[in-house]
Amino acid sequence: MGPNIKIALIIWLILINIIAFFLFGADKGRAKKEAWRISEKTLFGAAILGGSLGAICGMHLFRHKTKHWYFRYGLPLLLLIHLGLGFWLVPMIS
Repeated sequence: MGPNIKIALIIWLILINIIAFFLFGADKGRAKKEAWRISEKTLFGAAILGGSLGAICGMHLFRHKTKHWYFRYGLPLLLLIHLGLGFWLVPMIS
């Protein structure tokens, strides 16, 4: 596969991780203000789409969702899955 796919994948991963990070921050801010919240489905969705590292960083930095076992263990598991897929797919893309 060509270099365009590699660049697109890198850009996607950077953007989705930034989005996941800021979703956790925004939801924490909304929780403090008792405002409309971002659904857990959306938070996990961003992580599943490749933003697991950003979600983990946001979860810890903003101290948000750290008591929920499915975030505390699910997000690191997603990160491991993403890393495994990366190590498996990178040789195919190269």
